[in-house]
Amino acid sequence: MQKHSLALALTMTLALTGCGGLSVGPETSVENATHTAVLDEVAAAAAISAYRVQHGLSPVIVDSTLVKAAAFQAGNNARHGQLSHEIGGSFTSRMNSIGLAKSYAAENLSAGSETLEQVLARWRASPEHNKNMLLPQIRRIGIARVDAPGTRYKRFWALVMAGT
Repeated sequence: MQKHSLALALTMTLALTGCGGLSVGPETSVENATHTAVLDEVAAAAAISAYRVQHGLSPVIVDSTLVKAAAFQAGNNARHGQLSHEIGGSFTSRMNSIGLAKSYAAENLSAGSETLEQVLARWRASPEHNKNMLLPQIRRIGIARVDAPGTRYKRFWALVMAGT
């Protein structure tokens, strides 16, 4: 019971610190940042679902609003050539703007991974990112990749996860 309460408290903390608003309107184009349509969100959801099921959790589905939120943040990071949950607004404000203020939500960012398999392996190997992917309340995801060949990392990833 105490372990469950701690997990719930941590999840609620993540949800409160990780909920934010998002304006997914057109962004000013910055040199060397280009969105790519190569990423298969359904394959990503299947891979994350398989991982979650291995840990006794429910699978996830792709949510188009969360895909837009992920693309927004991956694009912001690519345009600035750095990783930050704060570029483009706090996670809390970005999630508020898409109506997820009272939902469990989390975000994983990464840069430099060439493939979906590589970025998922990085997130699984990172305790905080892994904890996000294994939040019991998560049911929907959006994932995006933005290539920025003129930057140090070349490729930026964002995974936004939310409860029902």
